[in-house]
Amino acid sequence: MPDILEELTKRRADAASGGGKERVAAHHAKGKLTARERVELLLDEGSFEEFDMFVTHRTTDFGMDRTRPAGDGVITGWGTINGRMVYVFSQDFTVFGGSLSETHAQKICKIMDMALQNGAPIIGLNDSGGARIQEGVASLAGYAEVFQRNVLASGVVPQISVIMGPCAGGAVYSPAMTDFIFMVEDSSYMFVTGPDVVKTVTNEVVTAEDLGGASTHTKKSSVADGAFRDDVEALAEIRRFFDFLPLNNRDRVPSRPFFDDPARAAESLDTLVPENPNQPYDMKELILKVADEGDFFEIQADFAANIITGFIRLEGRTVGVVANQPLVLAGVLDIDSSRKAARFVRFCDAFEIPILTFVDVPGFLPGTAQEYGGVIKHGAKLLFAYGEATVPKVTVITRKAYGGAYVVMASKHLRGDFNYAWPTAQVAVMGAKGAAEILYRSELKDADKIAARTEEYERNFANPFRAAERGFVDEVIMPHSTRRRVCRAFASLRAKSLHNPWKKHDNIPL
Repeated sequence: MPDILEELTKRRADAASGGGKERVAAHHAKGKLTARERVELLLDEGSFEEFDMFVTHRTTDFGMDRTRPAGDGVITGWGTINGRMVYVFSQDFTVFGGSLSETHAQKICKIMDMALQNGAPIIGLNDSGGARIQEGVASLAGYAEVFQRNVLASGVVPQISVIMGPCAGGAVYSPAMTDFIFMVEDSSYMFVTGPDVVKTVTNEVVTAEDLGGASTHTKKSSVADGAFRDDVEALAEIRRFFDFLPLNNRDRVPSRPFFDDPARAAESLDTLVPENPNQPYDMKELILKVADEGDFFEIQADFAANIITGFIRLEGRTVGVVANQPLVLAGVLDIDSSRKAARFVRFCDAFEIPILTFVDVPGFLPGTAQEYGGVIKHGAKLLFAYGEATVPKVTVITRKAYGGAYVVMASKHLRGDFNYAWPTAQVAVMGAKGAAEILYRSELKDADKIAARTEEYERNFANPFRAAERGFVDEVIMPHSTRRRVCRAFASLRAKSLHNPWKKHDNIPL
C-alpha cells in the first residue's frame, strides 16, 4: 500500500510540473503564469477538482511515443468563484506549446458536456500554439468537437474566454463563439493567419501585436471585450466579472448584500444635462450614480465609445446597462455601436438579465461610409435585439431621442416596461432647426422667421410632454430621483413573464 501511495504522489507531482523546470522558468521569464497557477488564482482556494490529470496523447508518429507528458497540455476540472460553481480549462504552453491534440480536445469536451449537464459557466484560459501538427486531421477533428459544444452551450451557460498567450488559426473560432473574450496586454494575440502568411499572400508587413494583439482587438476589430495589464489582474477581474453573471439560462441573476440606499438621491444629476443642447456631458456619471456603490463593469470600453455597455447592480441584483455617450460623436448610433449594443442586449436577454437603457441619441450617423457599410442592417440588429428581448426593460431618456434612433433605443413601442424621461428630454422626429427648415422651406431666406419657427418647434416638440400625453413616456421624473425610480421599477418586474411566439430560432439580420 505505501508503494502505491508513493507512486500516486510521484505521478501527481510529474503531472503538476508541466513541461519541466526549464520550460516553466522560460514561461515565467515572459511575465506569464503557468496553467496551474492561473487556475489556482482564478478559483477559490482549495476548490479545484481536477479531471484527467493522467491522460496522455496516443500519437506514435514523428517519435511522439517517446514523449508522453501527463495531462497532454491542458488542465481541466471544476471549482468555485466566491462559492459559485464553474468549469475551467487552462492550456499549458510548456507542454507541446499548448497545442491541441485529440486527447487534449476530449478533455475540454468532457468539462463542456458536464457544464451543460449541470448548468454551470465555462471559463477557458487559452494559451496554445494551435492544432498539433503531428496528429494531422485528428487534431482538426478535436477542434470541431469543441466548436460544436460552443454552439450547443451558447445561450445555455455563460462562456468566457481569456486569451493569455497565442491563439491562432482554427483555435480562434472557439473563443469567437463564446460570450466574452478578454485578453492580456503584450502577451496575448489572436489571428486567423500569422504575420508570415500575411506577408507572403498580401505583401503586408505587420507584427503579431499589430495584427492581433490586445490593442487591435479591443479598439479596432471588437473581437475582444477588454484587456488587462498582466495575468494576475486579468484573473482578478474575471473573478469580479463572474459575480455579475447567472450560472445558466434557468437561473436567476445573482443577488448579494448591498449597502446603498435604493432611494438615494443624487442632486448633482439635476444639472448633468447642459442648457446648450449641443454641449456634451459624460453619461458614465449617471450610470455610476445610479449603480449600487458606484460599481460598474464596462464591456468593450475602447470600441464604439459612442455607446456604453456593461453591468451594474441595483438592490444587489445584476442589471445590464446600455447608454448613448454624448461625449463621443454626440452619442449617435452607427454600424459599430449598433453591433456592440445588439450583441450585449441579446446576451442579457438569453440569461434573463434585466436591461436599463439611458437615451441621448440625435439619430443615426449619416454618410456614404455608413450606408455602403450597411448601417441599415447593422442598425436593424439593435432594433431586433430590443424587440425580441422579453426581460424587464427600463428606459430613461435624458435629452435627445430623435427619429428612428428613438424607436431603436428600447422605446415603449418595443415592449419597454417602464419608459421614463427627464424634463430635459426632447422626443421628436428630428432637431428643431432641421424640422423648421423642412416645414417652412419657403421662409429659408428670412433668418428671423426661421429662428422664430425653430423656437416655436422647440417649445411644442423639444420636450417630453407630447410623448407623455400619448403614453409613450410613462412618467417625467426628476433627474435626482432616477435611482429610486429605476430600482422600484425593476423590483416590480421581478415576476415578469413574457414569451415570444414559438419558433425554431429567429433570423436576426446578420
